[in-house]
Amino acid sequence: MAAPAADEAWCRETVPRVMELVSPRLPQRDVCALLAVSPWCYRALVANPRLWEVFDLREMKNAGDRLITALPLARYRHLKILNLEFAQDIEDRHFVHLKEMSGISLKNLEFLNLNACQKISDKGIEAVTSLCPNLQALSIYWIVGLKDLSIGHITKNCRQIVDLNLSGCKNISDKGMRLIANSYQGLKKLNITRCIKLTDDGLTEVLRKCSSLESLNLYALSSFTDKVYKEIGLLSNLTFLDLCGAQNLSDDGLVWISRCAGLTYLNLTWCVHVTDAGVVAIAQGCRSIELLSLFGIVGVTDACLDVLSKSCSHSLTTLDVNGCIGIKRRSRGDLLKLFPLLSCFKVHS
Repeated sequence: MAAPAADEAWCRETVPRVMELVSPRLPQRDVCALLAVSPWCYRALVANPRLWEVFDLREMKNAGDRLITALPLARYRHLKILNLEFAQDIEDRHFVHLKEMSGISLKNLEFLNLNACQKISDKGIEAVTSLCPNLQALSIYWIVGLKDLSIGHITKNCRQIVDLNLSGCKNISDKGMRLIANSYQGLKKLNITRCIKLTDDGLTEVLRKCSSLESLNLYALSSFTDKVYKEIGLLSNLTFLDLCGAQNLSDDGLVWISRCAGLTYLNLTWCVHVTDAGVVAIAQGCRSIELLSLFGIVGVTDACLDVLSKSCSHSLTTLDVNGCIGIKRRSRGDLLKLFPLLSCFKVHS
């Protein structure tokens, strides 16, 4: 009789305890699989709230139905992160259904990732944001059908956003930017990659009112002028700036940007009007720069690298000068002589 009793104790106590210790290091999908090991494991794992602070449905099929089935469960009551990036079969009706269900609340949710959920419209955004009033970060990359109406729902329902990714939302206009500017003065990160309807006026309003910005991604936006870049120069907390394809950026604009002394990441790829004067201003003003891409800029020469070496050789680890035909000493060996900490020589392939 002793052996069966010992086996039962092992199953009831030891195995669940081991599962509890191991499960925080496992992907959530594996933790869900462990629920089926035994009733004792199920009870032990479900009782640990930290295991259920993340719900990851990334790239999964039938994500909408899975979401509706899971969220009413008590273990997701303290959910903080919901990842639906590239999830399949997620539509407006799923979020509307959740909104209409009694007892469903995502008041603890801090981060919602809806990247590339192409079937979501303004209606779905209204429904899901109404459930998570304390949301701090929202990513809606490449949901191309969303309009300014969605920005209105977001700013109305989620008042604590500090990180907003609108990359690829091509129908967002200056009206949406004004809503952001008036609602999120504490905004830290903004990504408006390929939001091609935006003009200087809309972005300028954001830059003036959201002066705490630390990260600004303007990738593939060619229409902004030095009016915007002058305002960027007033962002004293800025550390990340992506200006890839900023075809109107001039040396004067870079002189303003060089006032952002804390910049560590600066992407100037295909900023075709930039010359040595602009890069020298950055070298002298941004002495903590770690990544700098000058890819494709034909107006820069070895002279700007000499100045950059004197100011930033202690910090620069990534430098892309591919396609800079005015720089003659651009082999890996030549660059390492100027910047001994370099480990990456290509930002764009």
